[in-house]
Parts: sequence; structure tokens; C-alpha cells
Amino acid sequence: MAKYSDTIDLYSDDGKLLKSGVTIDKVSPLVNPASKKIIDLTKRSIAVNLGGIEGGLKAGKLGKGTIPGRELDLPIMANKDAIVAKIKEMVDVEGGDTVVNEFKGGNLLLIEVPAARLEAAATYDAAISSVAAATTYAIVDQFNIDAFNASTVKAACWGGYPHTMDMPGAGCTSVLNIPQNNEGIGFALRNIGVNHYVMMTGRNAMQGAALSATLETAGEFEMGGAIGPFERHMLLQYAYQGLNANNLVYELTKENGATGTIGTVVQSLVERAIEDKVIIAGKKGGYFQYYDTKDPMLWNAYAAAGTLAATMVNCGAGRFAQAVSSTLLYFNDLLEHETGLPATDFGRVMGTAVGFSFFSHSIYGGGGPGIFNGNHVVTRHANGCAIPCVVAACALDAGTQMFTPEGTSAIMGETYGQIDVFNKPIQNIADGV
Repeated sequence: MAKYSDTIDLYSDDGKLLKSGVTIDKVSPLVNPASKKIIDLTKRSIAVNLGGIEGGLKAGKLGKGTIPGRELDLPIMANKDAIVAKIKEMVDVEGGDTVVNEFKGGNLLLIEVPAARLEAAATYDAAISSVAAATTYAIVDQFNIDAFNASTVKAACWGGYPHTMDMPGAGCTSVLNIPQNNEGIGFALRNIGVNHYVMMTGRNAMQGAALSATLETAGEFEMGGAIGPFERHMLLQYAYQGLNANNLVYELTKENGATGTIGTVVQSLVERAIEDKVIIAGKKGGYFQYYDTKDPMLWNAYAAAGTLAATMVNCGAGRFAQAVSSTLLYFNDLLEHETGLPATDFGRVMGTAVGFSFFSHSIYGGGGPGIFNGNHVVTRHANGCAIPCVVAACALDAGTQMFTPEGTSAIMGETYGQIDVFNKPIQNIADGV
């Protein structure tokens, strides 16, 4: 990839300097080892709810429903160590290359599938299919399940598949969706639910924004959105919004947190952009002062950082996620009216916000912000810079959503969220420089 002369200082989510004088190519998902580890483990890690499989079998809960007469009372947790050993042995490729992380006394597992399985496959399906198959067979083998009941065990591990395209009700889950549910080329890493990010980062707004920005940006690279001059565009946007470059997000939020509004964050951002010589006063049109920039990509990065700060100020003040769509819209609308320059993602965040408002809580109201993702037909249009704001808003929400992070994504926090590179991406990526 290209080398860039742009340098940034990386700051933590509490405003402390982590690394100074970093060229932006060092935070690229193609280069930074921590970012690459996040991407790698996202593809290779599968959560197994062993306790849930035992409970589901005992009650006959299979897939999306309950089948009376198909109950199996198996002491899975009492035989947990033997079952885990069987799963590990079957998923291994070269011996000892499967990592099994146990949580909650072994009720939950996070299994890292050997890289060799994905290298020998066309898609990341190889991770969940190998773990689900191994879990099924380990239970069948441990309890000598006969041919008539083995399918019940399989349904507990695989869910409704193959009666359904995906795996509803499965005891084995991935943070990624199945490839068939991706909206187009390169959308896989963007197809992760907002509530998942919230729980994986322990409801820390800036860490959640950083994790989602990392995978959203990696998705943009995968889909061809960061080629040529657009590579610098994406890296600047990612660094300033997602990684708190030059402490911009933190300082804007702190300056406006106590008494500020969306409008005061606009004022603070414009003042900072003038001070940093990102924009300069241009022509006057009557009473209106236009601004110019010689670096629209750096201006976009500032605008993206401002959008995240405004989201935390507004949604944090009310402790409600619902206002995130209107914040995405009106922060950027005010910014364009204040400067005469294009807003975040050159207008696409505003366009996304209009549809997002309608589908998340207007007369349609199909679901709260937390169940959206960067692959969704409503929120996919902003290139990696809208979803981090939604994650921050849902992290700050005090329980106003119908679909709460704890309700939809608790297992993600209890498994993936226990891995440091997922839980504290800002520090890990700075270390990776």
C-alpha cells in the first residue's frame, strides 16, 4: 500500500496520549497487527453455549420452536471436560492449533478455529460449520446417542439449518452473519449488529465506536472503497473518528458534555478546524461567510469526528439511543449551513440518517438502533462512519430500547468481549503501531 506523510497522535478513550507521530498507513487494517488480529479472530472465533444446549435439549427447544416428545436429558455440563476435549481434537488440524476459551464455568466457550481450515475454504463458513459439527458429534459420542435422537442433538447445535438458510436457535454462533445475508461484495465485516459491538466493549462508547470503525473500515477496503486516493480518505476518517486521533473526539465531547448541544459541537468543530488550518475563510455572500479547504479528505475526517462527538453529547445527555439518527442528520446539516462545505461522507451520512430515522422509530418503527448494522439496506450507505456513532449511542442508552444489547447480544459480551483485542481496540491498535 501507499505510504503517507500525514501524521497523527493516538489518544485513549480517557484522553491520554498513547502514541505520537504515527503515519496514517500504520493504522491501516492491511498493516496494523492488532487490526489484523481483530479481523482474523472475527472470522475464526465461534461461541458455543454448552449450558444452553443442555437446557434446550432438556426442554425440547430446537431451532425457533419447541417439539414435545423430542426432549433429551443429557448431563452435558457434568461431562463438560470430556466434550470440550472431543471438540478440540476434531477441530484441530495439526494438533494443538485449536484454542478453546471457557467462560462462566464452561457454560460458554469461545473456540478459535485453526487458520488452516479457513485457508482451505472459500469463505469463513468453515469456522462455524466445523465447530457446530464437532459439538454435535462430541455430544452424540459422549452419550452414545442412537440414530433416532442424533438429529435432535444436531438441531440443538445447528439450529433450524438446513430448513432455514441461516442457523436460528443454534447453540453455536458467530459474530458474523452467513455469507448469503451479505448485501454485496465485501459486506461481511460490516454485517455485525450494533448491539454486538456494545456488549463486546462493555458499553464503553468510544471503544465500541473504535471496534465498529475498525471492522467497517476493513469492510470498505474489502469492497474496493479504499483504492487510490480513497485509501487516504478512509484512513483519515477512521483515525480521527474511530481512533480518537489528536484527541479530537474526546476534546469536543468534553468541551460540550456538561451543557452543550449538537449546535455547540458544530461551533467547537469549526473553531478547531480553523485553528488547525484545515479550513480557511473564503468568499462572503451577503451576511454568509463561506469556508474553503485544500484538503477535503481531512475536512471529512474532522466532520466524522464531530459527528461522533455530537452523538455522545446528545444521546449521552438523554441516555437514549433513539436520537442518534436525528443527530447524524442535523449535526451534518448544521455543519453544511455553517461552512458551505460538504458534511460527513460528502452527504451520505445525512442521506442514511433520513431513512434510519424512519425505519428505527418513525411511523414504521421496525426496530431500535441497536439491531441495525453496516450491511442493512437502511444504514449501509455511509462508508464506515455512521455505524460507529450508532454504537456509541446504544452504549450510552440507559435501557430505552425495545431490543436491548443485554437482550440480543449478551453472549457476545460474555465470550468475544472477554478477549482484550475486542474489548479495548483503541489501546491494542496503538500498541500495534
